[in-house]
Amino acid sequence: MNRTTLSLIVGTTALAAVTGFATLTEPAAPAAETAGAAAVQPVERTSLLCPAPSSSDVAETTYTSYTPVTQGTGSSGTAELRPATAESAAAGSGTGGKKKTAAKPVLTPEAPGTPVTGEVSGGEAPALVGAADGRFAPGWTLQETTQVDVGTGRGLLGVTCTGPDTEFWFPGVSTAADRTDYVHLTNPDDSAAVADIELHGKDGAVTTTVGEGLTIPAHSSEPILLSTLTGEKQDDLTLHVNVRSGRVGAAVQALDDKLGGDWLAASADPAGSLVVPGIPKDATAVRLVAFAPGDSDADLKVQLASTSGLITPAGHETLHVKAGMTTAVDLGDVTRGEAGSLVLTPTGQSTPVVAAVRVVRGKGDKQESAFIPATGPVGTRASAVGNTAKGSTLSLTAPRGTAKVKVTASAGTEGGTAASKTYTIRSGTTQDVELPVPTGLKGTYALTVETLDDTPVHASRTLTASVDGLPGFTIQTLPDDRGTVAVPEADEDLTILQG
Repeated sequence: MNRTTLSLIVGTTALAAVTGFATLTEPAAPAAETAGAAAVQPVERTSLLCPAPSSSDVAETTYTSYTPVTQGTGSSGTAELRPATAESAAAGSGTGGKKKTAAKPVLTPEAPGTPVTGEVSGGEAPALVGAADGRFAPGWTLQETTQVDVGTGRGLLGVTCTGPDTEFWFPGVSTAADRTDYVHLTNPDDSAAVADIELHGKDGAVTTTVGEGLTIPAHSSEPILLSTLTGEKQDDLTLHVNVRSGRVGAAVQALDDKLGGDWLAASADPAGSLVVPGIPKDATAVRLVAFAPGDSDADLKVQLASTSGLITPAGHETLHVKAGMTTAVDLGDVTRGEAGSLVLTPTGQSTPVVAAVRVVRGKGDKQESAFIPATGPVGTRASAVGNTAKGSTLSLTAPRGTAKVKVTASAGTEGGTAASKTYTIRSGTTQDVELPVPTGLKGTYALTVETLDDTPVHASRTLTASVDGLPGFTIQTLPDDRGTVAVPEADEDLTILQG
């Protein structure tokens, strides 16, 4: 199958400055305090960008938007999702140069607390850019889900639209003959960005041809086929994207001739301990890929947070990762019919690593694959959208300490009443929780996870659907949505004016 270039725009999230209320009073004493405790305020503006979903003529894509209700946002605000082009950006801003005709929004949310969807068909769908402000901004979540029935990468593909940054790590990419992996670098800003691409394999850095000083023009996306960067064919590589100037969004679409494919999101930042949450209980193959970006080797204890507690996979008690080299290990059907998450911790000195797993479901010629990167904890709150009544699984993991979690199912896109449940996740375990499906559900719904104590909880959501007899699935992690920001409260200190 000939593959045309996919474009990806990955989203940006901008936190508007929130100024604390200042009071002018005559100082009671020279030692008057000048600042109070930080106040938590909802963010005022969020921008998200979504990838061009597929080049396949038979692709069917659904976009789902959701903002959880957040206290303190007021009653005003807007949110919309439009095609991501320079012309559309100029039209939306109304500033600088000749104003263009605004493109029709793909979807326009009506109110926080209720998700809304939009659909496109075929391989010509563009990347999309979204902007939300006011009451729609805090915790705004966008999901792009694509079903492709035939061809390379057939199956169910999903990605959460995320934000730009200056550095990304993707353990688990490949230049093997049966893989077609593109990294999409997207510049959402008004000036060009410059980025370097590095590949690291089992023997260290891989020599590339055009990986340095890549220019990504303003308001554009550059898809780069990894196999064109090097003549080496390796199954397991780590991709490093380093941005010299500006910001870019980055994501990898990894497609396999026989095992389907999915989007590979960036791993959490390098850390001594990592959690890879929510490996499906019916996984038939799990491959762990890890990379140590520093100058020191890493020795990791490998554990599975199962439904009953932390266990060590037989024959894979530890993993040695040489500095600057990618290490991969097949864990087989490590979950053995139960929910599970990988917990990686240092056996001695802590050395930062990045990691991801590739998961396969099904057997023979009816196999599908997806990726789970190591991810940070839920934090205060996180959401996953596009859930269906029977095809959604939420996995919650508490690797260190027992945690309490509240899960809310929103109203449906076409009707239904929100419902909530509270769960206790025992220390060292993973639970596929019974979801609180909305009463009278019509359409799809959003899940919002909120932690009720300080114990870290990691989460992922799995969507499943039969795709021409295949066990189609896609997995998204749920890190903190960063819907709030801590802003110091300030008082005037007039002592600085006294001579």
